[in-house]
Amino acid sequence: MIAFISSQAGFLVLLSVFAVGAIGSLVFRNHDTWANVWSSFFALFGSLVGIIFSLLMLIQGREMSFSLFQTSFVFLQFSLRIDMLSAFFIFAISLVGFFCSLYGFGYVKHYYGKYSIGVLGFLYHILLGSLLLVVTTSNALFFLIAWETMSIASYFLVVYDRRDASNVKAGFLYLIMTYVGTAFIIAFFLMAYKYTGSFQFDVIKLHHALIPQMIQNAMFACALIGFGTKAGIIPFHIWLPAAHPAAPSHVSAMMSGVMIKTGIYMMIRLFLDVLAPVPLWWGEVVLVIGMVSSILGVLYALTEHDIKRLLAYHSIENIGIILLGIGSSITFYALDMKSLALLGLIAGLFHTINHALFKSLLFLGAGSVIDQMHTKNMEEYGGLIRYMPQTALFFLIGSMAISALPPFNGFFSEWLTFQSLFQGIATLSFSLQFIFVLAAGSLAFTGGLALTCFVKAFAGIFLARPRSKEVMHVKESVLSMRLAMGGLAFLSILFGLFAGFVTETIAFVGQRLDIFHNVKVFVSVSSMQTLQLTDGFALVSAPAIFSFLAIILFGVFLLVRFGINSTQKISFGDTWDCGTHLDTRMEITTTGFARSIILVFKNVLKPSIQQTVKYHDAKSRYIPKSRTVTMSVGNIYLTHFYQPLQKMIDEASLRSKTIQGGNINMYISYIFLALILSLFVVL
Repeated sequence: MIAFISSQAGFLVLLSVFAVGAIGSLVFRNHDTWANVWSSFFALFGSLVGIIFSLLMLIQGREMSFSLFQTSFVFLQFSLRIDMLSAFFIFAISLVGFFCSLYGFGYVKHYYGKYSIGVLGFLYHILLGSLLLVVTTSNALFFLIAWETMSIASYFLVVYDRRDASNVKAGFLYLIMTYVGTAFIIAFFLMAYKYTGSFQFDVIKLHHALIPQMIQNAMFACALIGFGTKAGIIPFHIWLPAAHPAAPSHVSAMMSGVMIKTGIYMMIRLFLDVLAPVPLWWGEVVLVIGMVSSILGVLYALTEHDIKRLLAYHSIENIGIILLGIGSSITFYALDMKSLALLGLIAGLFHTINHALFKSLLFLGAGSVIDQMHTKNMEEYGGLIRYMPQTALFFLIGSMAISALPPFNGFFSEWLTFQSLFQGIATLSFSLQFIFVLAAGSLAFTGGLALTCFVKAFAGIFLARPRSKEVMHVKESVLSMRLAMGGLAFLSILFGLFAGFVTETIAFVGQRLDIFHNVKVFVSVSSMQTLQLTDGFALVSAPAIFSFLAIILFGVFLLVRFGINSTQKISFGDTWDCGTHLDTRMEITTTGFARSIILVFKNVLKPSIQQTVKYHDAKSRYIPKSRTVTMSVGNIYLTHFYQPLQKMIDEASLRSKTIQGGNINMYISYIFLALILSLFVVL
């Protein structure tokens, strides 16, 4: 059985499971319960097979190349190649897919009678299957088919709740940005084909030296924009805060947890495998993009009151952190410092899997709250910990993990990223040192703001007093939703506690790339799971941190239980309220919590404050009934990038309108010239 699952036939069975799940969901589209059961069963079964398949590949160190079927079209080969890097991403997709599918079984019930559950299940399985194909295809045309299938399936999932006009608008924006990105990806592969004569990744890799450096630079720009748009790097991220909140929550978790990582996968595949070695400035550009994305992502998250938009902005921030690791890896490799380059890649991949876990957890937690409260506005929450204690616990674990607090998994991947950047500061020339200093500073700055943001989020959602009547009617989520969140929370702790084992596994994945073959790993792992750099610069031990924190907590418990309380007599009474009625107006809101930080960065965020006052007497207006303060921030990307771009396109369109003369002979001439030009460029 093990040999079969880890074989080519096993992977085909894995894809077939999702195909059967998709078709069956459509068959039961008129029966919500059956469609949900069918869809959830095959999604869970397929994801479980994917986890086992990828683990066996990683344990055995096996790689495979094969074709799904042959075609007479020489350029289009349905060929697959599963190496260690592909297996790593299959594992991430399957792991997140398993828990999201488990969560979805209970979550989608609130769509019963509103929308077709069968259609939702069909699209969800298409998304899962296409994600696996994206990270395993080895032919550019086949890859584009899988890439577009993934994008179209996710678009229809974003607009699934189509009665909300904002969701349809978000889907339209997502669709536009997707096709802008795809246009650049197509340009990349056409340039590669022109000089290598093939769309096969391995042939492009073999002959990429034939590509002139100027063309390679243009390919780098196209790949960065094309795949960066999907990953959500700034300034091509504008679809992400709109689309992720619109989709059903378990789909949001998939999109934020693993779909945007397909852009990261392709950047690693192209820059550190197919086109390697690459120029030094490519790494510097990736580092700068990582800095900008991480800082601006977390700053905009701080301004958000919509819980899902807040999480979406944190995805941009974490993509920036991943790019800091990948950028340092590219930079070190360009300087022939292979061990340090491998360290940067390990840091980037470690944070990739960590972000997939805790971001999925947070989106599922947010979905549970929204499912009960029917609003995404955190200002209307408060005190939910009394009604949803388990969800609050899981959300707290996810918040601490994404804030890089020890001993959770996010801490160790950021620690490795810091070490990679510190090595650059210690070993490189002055000009490069400057970039690495800025990168390390941005990572430290981002970590502090992320912690602040999640203190605001957790306190605003779960602590203090309820700020709306709906809170009183909230109930804890159903069992399948809690199991899914609990599983991801457990893994967030486990990946932190066994960070050494995870690091060793990822190092093995990195060493199987051709450029890192036989390269010594710069970080060692002891039998006690201690991570230590080869030069002795730093070390960290997850078990030691965990034991230390456990002792502290146990000591505090003993002190409170048997030291302080044993000699004191406790009596409960009304809270002292200075003679006024104690209500939610006395609590600090999420807006108030973030206001001081937002004002510090007012030159970047451009905040605006609007006050709305209601009076008891509309004529006299002496005694206010209520006062509402609304803080919003400007969209600098829209103001300084997209609107000028739109204006330029509009003007160019008006000028080009003169060629529309209404003469059919002239139009035929245009077509002929365009055809000649296209053939010249391609051939």
